[in-house]
Amino acid sequence: MATTTATRIGSPSLKPIAPWWHTALLVALFVALTVGGALFQRHARLDSGGLHQHPQVVPLYLSLMAMEWGLVVWVWRGGLRRTGTKLGELVGGRWASAKDVLVDCGLALGLWTLWKLVEMAWNRWLGPGHAASIQTFLPQRGLEILLWIGVSISAGFCEELVFRGYFQRQFEALTHSRWIALSLQAVLFGVSHGYQGIEASVKIACFGALYGLLAVRRGSLRPGMMAHACGDVLSGIFRI
Repeated sequence: MATTTATRIGSPSLKPIAPWWHTALLVALFVALTVGGALFQRHARLDSGGLHQHPQVVPLYLSLMAMEWGLVVWVWRGGLRRTGTKLGELVGGRWASAKDVLVDCGLALGLWTLWKLVEMAWNRWLGPGHAASIQTFLPQRGLEILLWIGVSISAGFCEELVFRGYFQRQFEALTHSRWIALSLQAVLFGVSHGYQGIEASVKIACFGALYGLLAVRRGSLRPGMMAHACGDVLSGIFRI
């Protein structure tokens, strides 16, 4: 199995994988994005008449993909290379056989299904809580759908690598606690989605905790990456 041939995420090693200032700057970036997102939501509510118009999303999708991969470059070149940590160490796991691939695919499907059940229960008890301005930015035409798939794959790989990989490992090294690290990365993941509103950010933090737990248990980000990417594709194209 993949977990027997690779270093497990959340291993006893508490060596930081990046300088503390590198992590602090990345955290500050996400806080700044949250502030900007809050201002965007406020403006969108005041200008609610434009919410029913589908905007030009192609430049937005391209910029999102650039930003996602820019975060990976920042983590790799600015942080990991300074400590000699490889990206593969953050991803974890190794597909040595077709069985390993099938196991991770099954875990991804189970994780996605579990999250959808949590989301359904959340929406039933607390309401969907979607930011009003988000729905108009989902894809509607051929090129938009194609680019949305690219955005989803980028988010699945990059966000899992940054949050469940980099932050979770780094926070564990700094706090000497696997569970505090898991909680911190989940909260930061929710904060980074502040542009969707407070209620959505709380729900996304729960998403981050669930995916972080699987990363710890499996010793690999691969199932979470697949579930994250496929979930984004389905939610954007089919509204599932």
